[in-house]
Amino acid sequence: MKLIYATYNQYCNSIDITTFDNILLRIDCNKAEDGLKTTPNSQCALNALAIDEPMEYARLVLDGEMQAWIDAEDSLEVW
Repeated sequence: MKLIYATYNQYCNSIDITTFDNILLRIDCNKAEDGLKTTPNSQCALNALAIDEPMEYARLVLDGEMQAWIDAEDSLEVW
């Protein structure tokens, strides 16, 4: 079983994923979010996801599901 660990790097605004085989993958959050259509609510939720659940953020970026997640967050907004 291969284990991986992900953390949010506040100095680079990135998600750093490390495997126990000493492989490092860095996802630049600015580039990952470039071109996404967000509202203030979904941007706040996106920031919280990167900080609190970096592995889930990385999964969304790598699977290409980021915009769908943002759209779902915006649909939860209370008017």
